[in-house]
Amino acid sequence: MSESSHIKLFIPGPIEVSEKTYKAMCRPMIGHRSGDFKKLYGGMQPRLQTLFGTNRPVFLSTSSAWGVMEGAIRNLTQKKVLNGMCGAFSDKWFDVSKRCGKDAEALQVEWGQAITPDLIREKLSQGGFDTFTLIHNETSCGVRNPLPDIAAVMREFPEVMFIVDSVSSFSTQPIPMDELGIDVLLTGSQKALALPPGLALFSVSERAMARAATQKDRGYYFDFVEFAKNQEQDMTPSTPCISLIYALESKLDDIFTEGVEARHARHAALNAKVHDWVKARGFEFFAPEGYRSLSLTCVKNNREIDIAEWVKRLREKHRIAIDGGYGKIKGKTFRLSNMGDETPESIDTLLAALDDTLA
Repeated sequence: MSESSHIKLFIPGPIEVSEKTYKAMCRPMIGHRSGDFKKLYGGMQPRLQTLFGTNRPVFLSTSSAWGVMEGAIRNLTQKKVLNGMCGAFSDKWFDVSKRCGKDAEALQVEWGQAITPDLIREKLSQGGFDTFTLIHNETSCGVRNPLPDIAAVMREFPEVMFIVDSVSSFSTQPIPMDELGIDVLLTGSQKALALPPGLALFSVSERAMARAATQKDRGYYFDFVEFAKNQEQDMTPSTPCISLIYALESKLDDIFTEGVEARHARHAALNAKVHDWVKARGFEFFAPEGYRSLSLTCVKNNREIDIAEWVKRLREKHRIAIDGGYGKIKGKTFRLSNMGDETPESIDTLLAALDDTLA
């Protein structure tokens, strides 16, 4: 694709991938049971553990994050799962739980609202649950659930496994898995990590792994016990997407060269820059103050503009893509991503293009 025809992605995933990352994927292929692969995978563990905030192994799955999300249900739910639901993707987790044949219950709030600790405590106090799922950052509507406060509530229910999706928040802010008591922390490659789709990363607590070992119908491809056995030898259960793992290694170089704290600060600053634009242009936020994503902004279409036409103008005139709203809030909202490799300059370019095409 020529540079002039390239559409720069400011959608919330897949997001823009750097030339450096693409080049890393073109390294010569190696055998996935070879010493070279073991060196590649094993060599990344310390940095992956730092990002996950864990002393536990970090596993790599050739799948979207949904594979591990379903796998967590299959591996850990023996009695009943409570699904925290506040948007399209967290709502879907409830459907997936039922399709896995599990007894599932919805903890549903309106799209755009956060799942609060009190709601979780009230529901779990009824008893009977042994797993709880939470999407930390609900990409569909820009809601960031209060993870530390929720984790504090989860410690009141030690029999309930705590499963957290961090696909659009991972590496944009601290998520200390061990400190928070998260039992499964998972993410995907195509959002905050700014890699192509097709790779999921996850870590499993010791107690969750012990429960998985007693589960009889956990399958094979997403069997946590199989991942653990293979990871001990710096391998994966099935043939991995080696080119994406090359890309992940390159991305880890980027992250740790910049500095993890600096990366967090950059995301917060770029997010604030977008928020300033939203307020200055007379738009409103879909999520309430205190519960807004740091990696993307979901904007309410209170000005009642034709978002589909605006998205089209932006694409044709500036070769920039934004999202015109997801699912039932399509056209009622639009979403702007600031995650991954974005800079003050690239966000300024986005905002100038938005201004130029808004009228």
